[in-house]
Amino acid sequence: MIRRALVTVLMSATALSACAVGPNYKVPAPVAAGQGAFVSAEPAVASAEAPPGDWWRLFQDPNVDALVQEALVANKDIAVAAANLARVRAVLSEARSGLLPSTTTSASGQRLRTQLMPGQVFETDQFSVGIDASYEIDLFGRVRRNLEANRADTAAAQAALDVVRVSVAAETARAFADACAANAQIAVAKRTIALQQDTYDLTARQLDAGRGTALDTASAATQLETSKANLPPLEAQRAAALFRLALLLGKAPSEAPEVAANCTTIPQVNQLIPVGDGAGMLARRPDVRQAERELAAATARIGVATAALYPSVSLGGSLSTVAQNAGDLGDDYQFSIGPLISWNFPNILAARARVRQAGATAEGALANFEKVNLTALQETETALNAYARELDRRAALKRARDQGETAARLARLRLEAGSENLLNVLIQERNLASLEAQLAQSEAQVTTNQIALFKALGGGWEKTSE
Repeated sequence: MIRRALVTVLMSATALSACAVGPNYKVPAPVAAGQGAFVSAEPAVASAEAPPGDWWRLFQDPNVDALVQEALVANKDIAVAAANLARVRAVLSEARSGLLPSTTTSASGQRLRTQLMPGQVFETDQFSVGIDASYEIDLFGRVRRNLEANRADTAAAQAALDVVRVSVAAETARAFADACAANAQIAVAKRTIALQQDTYDLTARQLDAGRGTALDTASAATQLETSKANLPPLEAQRAAALFRLALLLGKAPSEAPEVAANCTTIPQVNQLIPVGDGAGMLARRPDVRQAERELAAATARIGVATAALYPSVSLGGSLSTVAQNAGDLGDDYQFSIGPLISWNFPNILAARARVRQAGATAEGALANFEKVNLTALQETETALNAYARELDRRAALKRARDQGETAARLARLRLEAGSENLLNVLIQERNLASLEAQLAQSEAQVTTNQIALFKALGGGWEKTSE
């Protein structure tokens, strides 16, 4: 009964707690300029609808869907971030234990041998059982502020995991698109080589027939070999994209997926990009949430440091029983209960210095939060503008490629009819090859800019339905 009363007294000590010292945290006001529509969201490019969490499905490519889902499960960076989250959650559980009493139980048995005089020896047994309990009365909120900080740390670690998920989803889609783009550019280069091989063969036949010159043949051979020299770098780009994709999937380079190795169609979103507005983007981006939670943790730790300026009050108690026979334990009790006050007064200067350190850390966290908000807006506006301008560039290149294709075809027909010199044919074919390569690069850049835009919008970490 005494033990039950002791525990009751210790648990009821929470009623003695007063208000926690240190500033109470308030979420900073949002960036006013970032609450409305994006200035770069042109009607021909973007819509005001909010982007979906699983934005990669807008590509309508089952290979992209499958690869991103696989990466979100198998990626090693995600595994590292998840392990860090588990560690922070364990720290939070430890912090919660500060709200509960700490107890220690003990039990001992010993034989005592006493010699009073020569020949007179007494032997006795002694058994004891006891329990000690102590509870810190959180008068100044040190425990509560520490728990508040650890809760914010846990939320920040969760946001950090979400940041990694956003990056992995985007980089997986980008690596697949880069592999497809490299394959497409390799196909363009091979078509160009085949066309220039035909031109070279034609000049060689004309030279053999006495209608051409060695200069024409050498010029055609030079252009052919130059086009062949463009092929190895494209093959290297393709291999690099495949190896990068394998890493994102948690695999060795030799295990790069075949669907990427054989892909020749660059995935693209063929509709207006849903971008929402600045307020939605800032609320969605996990790096903004991470910075806000880090600020909350830093603010709470000001209270932890401030509480060290005040005395620490603990309520302790003990209950024990001692007997010479184990069966007699419990007949007699000893118990004690009372407060224990300690104050690190000699270290008051160090405690104040720690308060200033915590305050400076919070100021830095606030500045970082504001910077992350502004950076998010800048990244989104930049991605939107770059995407819109690349669409303009692609349209112009398509028109130029079509005209260049017509010019090269007509020049070749005139050459075969004997009414055109080879130099003009070579010029037209070189121009066409350059335009084909630029257009293939622009197609790849459009997809890259789409993915960069989705990444800037902050989607991809939410749990979405399959």
